Amino acid sequence: MPKHRAISFVADIAAPPSRVFEIMLAPESWQDWTSAFDEESRYEGVWKQGEQIRFLGPGGRGVLCEIEELRPNAYVSLRHLGLIADGAEDRTSEDARGWVGAREIYTFEAVRAGTQLEVELQVPDEFEEYFRETWPEALERLTELCEAE
Repeated sequence: MPKHRAISFVADIAAPPSRVFEIMLAPESWQDWTSAFDEESRYEGVWKQGEQIRFLGPGGRGVLCEIEELRPNAYVSLRHLGLIADGAEDRTSEDARGWVGAREIYTFEAVRAGTQLEVELQVPDEFEEYFRETWPEALERLTELCEAE
């Protein structure tokens, strides 16, 4: 089993969990706030428990995940199944095995000021620094979108 590094981030957002959940996962706003990771960031699939979803960037490269659990406006748990290269699934290469089994969890907690969003990630060691730099930028943009009138 590959070794994953656990990292987490918290954003306090002045909007109710229903709004944060909707804006975080809607295709158009997803492309906006995830541009911190890649300007061409997008996903293919539906946000439904048990479904697979592809998170993609340029050239059809990205990651393949299963939505393990989804409670609207409250909780999303993703499990990485592998990578996508040139649009094709890769679950067996050394790089892909580095992601297999890693989790990504979003928790939306209602607080007096709106929502406390916690993002918990398990990532291969070599990606820790990248995500420590990019996730705060992404969450800042998500906060702006959620708090806009």
